[in-house]
Amino acid sequence: MSVPTDVSTLTLRKPCLGDGAAIWSLVKETGTLDVNAAYTYLMMCRNFKDTCVVAELNNTVVGFVSAYLHPQKQDTLFVWQVAVSESQRGQGLATQMLHELFKRRTCQNIRFLETTISPSNKASQALFRKLARDFDTYCNVTTCFETDQFPDDHESEMLFIIGPFRKTGLKTN
Repeated sequence: MSVPTDVSTLTLRKPCLGDGAAIWSLVKETGTLDVNAAYTYLMMCRNFKDTCVVAELNNTVVGFVSAYLHPQKQDTLFVWQVAVSESQRGQGLATQMLHELFKRRTCQNIRFLETTISPSNKASQALFRKLARDFDTYCNVTTCFETDQFPDDHESEMLFIIGPFRKTGLKTN
């Protein structure tokens, strides 16, 4: 896996409120992710910072993973969005951010990861299948939301369930 070009200034960290606007702009600039209200990203930074990752390069937010512990399944991490700046795509940054999550104490008891991905988002599908291979575990895919369940022209969403993760394979800090 290659790394971003200026790795000496790349930082993977928890988000802070000051990142909210930059995260919103990054998600908007991807052109593929659903852009939610700026308020949503501020709430992720405030209430879910232990399960979110910001990638910062030269004081610029170039990546973001939003995730949270599933309210009904305490051993499951739900990854909501993965955003990577166009300048950093293809360099393994999304994978690095996901691995960063699993190093955190908050995720030490995670046995499964869930995420939803639209059928046309081949890059995200490949990312999460690779994550399953990285952790030598399963990746099961089912339908989560059908097109007719959305009030707009949204594509259907497939549910990716990755796991179980073996505790011995996870590093915590």
